[in-house]
Amino acid sequence: MATSDTITERRPFRPAVLDLGDARLRPWGRALDVPGGVVPALVAAAADAELARWNPLDTADPAAAEAYLDRCDAGWAEGTEAAFAVTDAADGTLLGNAFLRWTDRADGVAMVGYWLLAAARGRGLATRATLAATRWAVESAGARRIELFHAVGNDRSCRLADRAGFPYEGTLRASWHFEGRGYQDEHLHARLASDPFDE
Repeated sequence: MATSDTITERRPFRPAVLDLGDARLRPWGRALDVPGGVVPALVAAAADAELARWNPLDTADPAAAEAYLDRCDAGWAEGTEAAFAVTDAADGTLLGNAFLRWTDRADGVAMVGYWLLAAARGRGLATRATLAATRWAVESAGARRIELFHAVGNDRSCRLADRAGFPYEGTLRASWHFEGRGYQDEHLHARLASDPFDE
């Protein structure tokens, strides 16, 4: 595994399926198959009040959901973004999302994000999905530093970051724009490739 002071080749993100046992991380895109269809699943996710509060989804109608899938396909094709649908291992039902994006590929810096639907919350799945995506980025793409941002006040995400081994590094003032709510302060957490992953 790379250490934080080792220069390694930073590779593009390439589609993969990550197995968590009870759930799978599968690449988002037009080819994704979930019960009831991927577009209706994304439209329904956008209506979730908790997601709308902290992580509003731009998939409120079928056209927007299709545009999102096109962006996911483009991100995978370019190797710059890795968007995973978190699905139930038994029946393929959509449970949530985990994603990575290179923010400075030359320097090995990426960011990770996530969301879960209401039925999937409260069992540690977001933490496990975030860790799986992070480990994959380190091992398959040579990520050196993975950053996690969340709005100040989102205590659930703060606890997730701690559980996933992303120490708090500070508060970024007026760093993220939420449509209709102006700029919001965010907490920054980060992991290094050299930080151990618990087995």
